[in-house]
Amino acid sequence: MGKDTARAEWDNPMQFVLACVSYAVGLGNVWRFPYLCQMHGGGGFLIPYLLMLVLLGVPLFYMELAIGQKMRLGSIGAWRAISPYLGGVGLASVVTSMYLCLYYNVINAWSFWYLFHSFQSILPWAECPVNSNLTGHVEECERATPTQYFFYRETLDISGSIEENGGIHMGQALCLLLAWMIVYLFIVKGVKSTGKVVYFTATFPYLVLIIYLIRGVTLHGAINGVKYMFTPKMEQLANPTTWINAATQIFFSLGLGFGSLIAFASYNQYNNNFQKQAIVVSMVNSSTSIFASIVTFSIYGFKATFNYESCLERVRLLLLNTFDLSEDTISLENVNHWIAELNRTHPEQFANLGGRLETCDLEAELDTAVEGTGLAFIVYSEAIKNMPVSQLWSVLYFIMLLLLGMGSMLGNVIAVITPLSDLKFISRYMSTKTLNGLVCLFCLLLGLGFTTRSGNYWFTMFNDYGATFSLLFIVLIEVITVCYIYGIKRFEKDVEDMLGHRLNWYWKIMLAGVSPILLIALFIFYIVNYIQGGTPTYQAWNKELGKSVVTEYPPYAQAFIGLLLASSVCCIPLTALYTYWKRRNLASGKRERTVSTVSA
Repeated sequence: MGKDTARAEWDNPMQFVLACVSYAVGLGNVWRFPYLCQMHGGGGFLIPYLLMLVLLGVPLFYMELAIGQKMRLGSIGAWRAISPYLGGVGLASVVTSMYLCLYYNVINAWSFWYLFHSFQSILPWAECPVNSNLTGHVEECERATPTQYFFYRETLDISGSIEENGGIHMGQALCLLLAWMIVYLFIVKGVKSTGKVVYFTATFPYLVLIIYLIRGVTLHGAINGVKYMFTPKMEQLANPTTWINAATQIFFSLGLGFGSLIAFASYNQYNNNFQKQAIVVSMVNSSTSIFASIVTFSIYGFKATFNYESCLERVRLLLLNTFDLSEDTISLENVNHWIAELNRTHPEQFANLGGRLETCDLEAELDTAVEGTGLAFIVYSEAIKNMPVSQLWSVLYFIMLLLLGMGSMLGNVIAVITPLSDLKFISRYMSTKTLNGLVCLFCLLLGLGFTTRSGNYWFTMFNDYGATFSLLFIVLIEVITVCYIYGIKRFEKDVEDMLGHRLNWYWKIMLAGVSPILLIALFIFYIVNYIQGGTPTYQAWNKELGKSVVTEYPPYAQAFIGLLLASSVCCIPLTALYTYWKRRNLASGKRERTVSTVSA
């Protein structure tokens, strides 16, 4: 490929690195990685995680940067340049990124909602609201918790199931509009405006994390959470799911397969040292996950200790009142001793306590694993409300979530816009500002569906099924194409042309052997797991019980899941077939013209 000198470029390599960091370091580092540590053996999970980083994450990250920098095109153009039959790989990436754009900015809308509600003397999720009769608290809130009620009722106004539709939540719709307006302003001038924005979106979250770390480790009980994280449960290493989850976390946290990395790298100078940058960004991303986990587990420890000691206090008061003991007889430190003692000395009276006597267990509190929106908007909010000057910590936390989310959104939108702007029939009739605006408007209008009463269930569906399957397939096709269709030797020459040196043994072994095998294993595991899982289910909010209940998706939703799984993947074979049919017709037309000319 020739060098496209007219193409826009980053002002300097640092902008490119910060753009990659801003894109890769996202909400998953804050709410997914800590959950996996909690589920798979604490510090022991770092062993498979770091191993998968070396075997899978860094080589594939390197490969996508190399392709983008060499071809200097978005995902569609880059793969079409390698082979006309492979344009569908880039198209599949665009479709997957479009799905992500539709629902990902909804999280930013929620963050805006919480941020705006943080400027109150009492945080609205700190206590239950009073009912309409002013005779007590709202029953739904009393059955759940104030933080759950604020998220499910005030923020989402959620319906009882995906089949119960309702109108748009105007507050959420306005927050979503604001989120898309900011995204548009960030990308309005293409890479030139994005390059300026990433200085802030890539660095400010670290400042907030450092502030939160200092605050977190000084909270009462924080040490319990940190100990829990770094205490390895080595038996988890024998669990295949631990290794699968480590690989998928590396895979998705780096943003492989979406086309964003190819788009970012296409704006590099031709001889930019992408090898060094691939290693740096991968290490920064993984280090951030570990750093964010320390912050998260310190908050976990504080919350778990607070709940544990609150439980002990309730038991203490129950014992004091039941057995008519003096106030200073039982303390939090000797509650368990008095439970055993009173059970021994007053067995009949103790037995009458029945279900009123709670079991308080700090380890059980720490074992309660939560991920995703449950961690970001419920667990963290519950911990924040118990902190001194809770409004300050709430504002800082949701600003951090916004910047992490916005940084990732830049990559998602650029993954869609760059390939489209490379298409001649679009670039000929449409300016960059117009194209960017139309893409943002399109995503906003479709995204309004997620602000309806059943919108969160559709959000969950897109989050669970919109990208995982397709990305595994896309990246598997990518690495097979580069190594065995384009050829590892040609790829090696391209790298030498850009960097001045050939691939070393590590890159060759990983790309040609180890990474494809791991991707095939992940792909098979996903399919088997999906089949064995039976009918797809989701968590439906039951306001009568004040908790989520597992519910099966209705038939039409299951059909839509199938469409999500197949739609992006189908782009690859369908585009190849279309290209074959088009070239065959073209060749047939040439033969007919040749025959008619000879006959004449």
